[in-house]
Order: sequence, then C-alpha cells, then structure tokens
Amino acid sequence: MNFSRIFILRPVATTLAMVALLISGLLGYKWLPVAALPQVDYPTIQVVTLYPGASPEVMAALVTSPLERQFGQMSGLAQMSSSSSGGASRITLQFDLGLPLDVAEQEVQAAISAASTMLPSDLPSPPLYNKVNPADTPVISLAITSPTLPLTEVRDLIDLRVAQKLSQINGVGLVSISGGSALQCVFRPIPTCWPPIG
Repeated sequence: MNFSRIFILRPVATTLAMVALLISGLLGYKWLPVAALPQVDYPTIQVVTLYPGASPEVMAALVTSPLERQFGQMSGLAQMSSSSSGGASRITLQFDLGLPLDVAEQEVQAAISAASTMLPSDLPSPPLYNKVNPADTPVISLAITSPTLPLTEVRDLIDLRVAQKLSQINGVGLVSISGGSALQCVFRPIPTCWPPIG
C-alpha cells in the first residue's frame, strides 16, 4: 500500500495536519532559546595556598610547582593556569565537560594530599579548593593601603580579620587577596551552578 495514498484520499485531514504542523513549528521557533554565547558550565576548581611573608619567587618554587606537578597527573584535566604572588599561590584547574565535578573534586583532594610532603612544613593551613565559575566577574574590588604598616602586616590583617568576615556575608562566593604595593580584595558572587566546596 502506498503511504501517500492515505493523504490523497483525505485532503481535508491532510490540510488540517499541515496547518497544525505549521502552527506548532511557529510556536516552537518563538520559544526556541538562542544565545550568541551559550551557557556552558565547565567543571573548574581553584586551589589557593597562603604562605604569609613569602615572596612570589618562593611561592612559585616551593608551593606552586609541587602542586602543578601533582595536578598535571590527573586524568580529565583540560587546562591548568597558575599565578604566584607575595604570600599566595592560585591554581585554576579546568576539567573536561564529560568529567563529573565530584570525581574532579576527589582527584584534586588526592593530589593535594600527595603533594603535602613536598610543601613547606610551616604552612599555616593546607591548600584550600573551591568550585568556581570562570565566567563570573568580580562584583567589588577594594584597594587597601597603609601609610604606617608594611605590606606584609597589612596582608596579615586583611587575611585574618577582614577577608574571613567578608566571606561570611550572604551572597559572597569568594574573597581573594592579591597585589603588590597595595592589596586588592576581589568579591565574586555565589555561582548558581558552582557553590563553594568549603
């Protein structure tokens, strides 16, 4: 039996079916989401290590490099970038889209544990890691200076007193401290898809 014969013998039903298909197509096209830049959530984890008083060169040699060697052995790692400043090391790890973030978190934790023997023994705290969204931009940036205190003491004050209190404010996802002659506190909103791990 010829499939088109059904539509030829029933022209009214065929016309109604075509009109219904056209209307559903127009409605579907109207509701179709279109974005110039699609929202893609990359599994990204940022590892921050604080070593107050250390120069950027010391941070790069004693903290950033051992961590990078361990992170480089993880499976599913697509991209790694790092920055070392006075007293702080920041490593951003971006994983493949197919890798679940829970698995990436476990690999990061295992790599930090493996690298702990190569890190300085007098680190005030082990490296901290957070889930981050690289598309988020800072909400507020504050420059902090002091005419009387040296920069290392200002950094310690900001890190121990100000940054911890600011990170507890509702809606603040991450407070990072960086800078040379002046400290800069950068506030990032809580990402809807990447809540901090803690």
